Order: sequence, then structure tokens, then C-alpha cells
Amino acid sequence: MYAIVEIAGQQFKVVKDQQIFVHRLDQKEGDKVSFDNVLLVDNDGKVKVGAPAVKGASVEVTVLEHLKGDKVIVFKKKRRKGYRKKNGHRQYLTSVKINNIKA
Repeated sequence: MYAIVEIAGQQFKVVKDQQIFVHRLDQKEGDKVSFDNVLLVDNDGKVKVGAPAVKGASVEVTVLEHLKGDKVIVFKKKRRKGYRKKNGHRQYLTSVKINNIKA
């Protein structure tokens, strides 16, 4: 059984007991959160597609930890103009574990 759920503006395909990284959530570590914006649920071949969300479906997760992602270097250069710009970015992430998928 899997579901496609929208968490913090992004869509994820989730399975029970899976651990995923999402954009930073406001909850504390150890909190249990339920997301109701489930777009699709597949239960052993029986597919329910929402318009836009499946009614009564939810995904329950546990917040494991807050962390920062890998550093991404953005380097811009225009040749023969003396223009060079270096910038770095680290995304704030939250690690969550999928506890249950309710269809």
C-alpha cells in the first residue's frame, strides 16, 4: 500500500515505515502529525484518485529530527568581463517517518 501526499508544498510517494526528508516543519522532534491532503491511494491494486484530494484519507508521520541539507554551490561567470559570483546554500530539512496510511 502506498499513497501520494502533499507535505509542505511538495508531493511524495510514501509507504508505511519509510523515512523521508521534507522542507522544515514547525513541529518539534517526536511530535506526531497527520496530513490530510492525500492525492492518491493504492491498496493492493485498488487505486483511489482524489479530485483534488481523497476524502477521508490521511497519512500519519512522526517528526524524527531537524537538520540541514548538503551545501549547493552556485557559481556564475561571464567570460572576458571580470564577472564572477560565488554563492552557497543549505536547505533546512525535517526527517519524518511514515507511521500509518489511512484510506
